[in-house]
Amino acid sequence: MTLTKPFSSQINSIDIDSTEFASRTSLNTVQDNVSALSANVNVSNTWVNANDYATILEARSNDYNTLLEARSNDYSTLLEAQSNDYATLLAARSNDYSTYTSLQANIDTVQSNLASASSNTQIYVGDTLLSNTSVRITAGDGVAFTTNANASEVSFAVQMSNVTSQTFALSGSTNVFTIAKTANVNMVFVIYNGLVQDPSRYSISNTTLTLANTEPLVEGANLEVRFLDFFDLPGSTSEGGGGPSGPVSGYTSGGVGPLNTIDKFPFSADGNASDVGDLTIARYGPAGQSSSSSGYSSGGAPPSINTVDKFPFSSDGNATDVGDLSQARYSAAGQSSSSSGYTSGGITFGPVNTIDKFPFSADGNATDVGDLSQIRYAPEGQSSSSSGYTSGGYEPPVITNTIDKFPFASNANATDVGDLTVSRYYPAGQSSSTSGYSSGGTIPGAVNTIDKFPFSSDGNATDVGDLSQSRSAAAGQSSTSSGYASGGTTPPYVNTIDKFPFSSDGNASDVGDLTQSRGYVAGQQG
Repeated sequence: MTLTKPFSSQINSIDIDSTEFASRTSLNTVQDNVSALSANVNVSNTWVNANDYATILEARSNDYNTLLEARSNDYSTLLEAQSNDYATLLAARSNDYSTYTSLQANIDTVQSNLASASSNTQIYVGDTLLSNTSVRITAGDGVAFTTNANASEVSFAVQMSNVTSQTFALSGSTNVFTIAKTANVNMVFVIYNGLVQDPSRYSISNTTLTLANTEPLVEGANLEVRFLDFFDLPGSTSEGGGGPSGPVSGYTSGGVGPLNTIDKFPFSADGNASDVGDLTIARYGPAGQSSSSSGYSSGGAPPSINTVDKFPFSSDGNATDVGDLSQARYSAAGQSSSSSGYTSGGITFGPVNTIDKFPFSADGNATDVGDLSQIRYAPEGQSSSSSGYTSGGYEPPVITNTIDKFPFASNANATDVGDLTVSRYYPAGQSSSTSGYSSGGTIPGAVNTIDKFPFSSDGNATDVGDLSQSRSAAAGQSSTSSGYASGGTTPPYVNTIDKFPFSSDGNASDVGDLTQSRGYVAGQQG
C-alpha cells in the first residue's frame, strides 16, 4: 500500500472516518429512536383511540343505563299510580257498599219495627201494661178505625172525649213548653210538623214539656201535644190534677140581651169569633167551666136559673141541659178541675157564698160542697191544678179585693189567701199553669187593670199590665200561653177580644171581635 501522506495524517484520516462511523452510529441510534418514537407514536395513537372508544363505550353504557333506569322508574311509578288508583277505587266501592248495606239494614229494622208495632200495639200506664179488658177504644166520640192493605190504624180527632190536644207555634229557639195539666211521658204524644216524635226526643216533668232537639227548631212550625186524660184514673184521687185546659179555642157564651149565642175564636192565630151554637136558654151572668172535651155554662138570669148547659169542643153545635145547680143564681164565678166544674158565689134574692160542684164524667146535678169566706156576687174564678180561686166581688155596699182558695181534692170551705191590688167586681178571670189573673172590672167605673197572683204560695196580687180598654163584665179564657178577655161593657157594650202573655208581664192587645157586642158573659176554653 502506497503511503501518500504521512502516517500521522493517515491516523487523522482514520479518526475522521472513525468519527464519521461514530456519527453514523449515532444517526442510526437517532433513526432507531425515531423508529421507536414512531412506534411509540403509533402505540400512543392506538391508546388514544382506545381511550376514546372506551370513553364512547362508557358514555353509551351510562346513557343506556340511565335510559333503562328512567324507563324502570317511569314503569314503577306507573305501576304504583295504577295500584293506588285501584286501591282507592276498591276502598270507595267498599265504603259505598258498606254504607248501602248499613242503610238497608236500618231500613229493614225500621220496617220490622213498624210491622211489629202495628201488630203488637200495647198501652202502658207508667210501667204497667194494661190488659185488653182494662182499656177499650171503640169507634165514635172522635175515634175512627180505618183498614188498609198493611195494617189497622186508629186516628184521633183533635178534640175528643178523654183527649186533650195543644198546639204551639215554634219561635225557632224555644224548646220548653207548658202543657195544661200534669202528665206522664207515657201518656203523651208529641207531634212536630205532623211527625210523631220518639219519646227519647222529649221529657215531661209535671206540666213542663222539654224537647231534646239536637238541631234548631224550624221557626213557624207547629208542635202538637196530645195526652189521654183517662190514663189518670188508675191510682188517682177523685179530684185534682186539672187546671185550665184550652189549647185550641176560646168560647164566649150568653150575655146581655139576654142572648143564647156561643161564640168561638182561635188560640193558634189572632182572629174574629164565629157563632157556633146556642145555649138552651138565653141568659146573662152565667158562670163558665171547661172539661177536656166540653164547655159548661151554669146559672144566669133573668129570672135566676139553675140550669147547667153543656156543649162539645170536638164539633160546633148547640148546648144541652145536663143538670141543675143547688140553687138558682147568676153572676157567680166558675172554676174547673180535671174532673169537676165549680160555681161559687153569685146572687139570687141576695148574694150567696155557696160553692157548688158537678161532675164532668157523667151528666148530673151539682151539690153544695162548701162556702166562700164571705157572701158576694160578681166575683171571677181561676183554677190551678189543685185548687179553685174566687177573686173580687160585691156584697152591697162593700166592694171586695179578697182572693179565696178552696181545694179540689176534698170538699171544703174556701179560705182568704190574698188581696187584689184594687177592690172591684165583675172582673174577668184567667189562669196559667202557675198564676191566676184578674182583668178589668168595676170600682165603680170600669178599670183596665190586669192583676196576677201566684198558685205556688198564698199571697197578694200585683198589677202586671192593662187591657186595651177599661171595661167590666167580660168573659175570661186561657190558652197555655196567653190570657183572653172578650166582650164586656165600658159602657157601652163592646165586642173586643183582648190577649195578654203569660210568659212575661205586659199589656193586652186587641186581637179580634166577637160576633156581637155584649157583656155579662161566660168564658170557656177547649
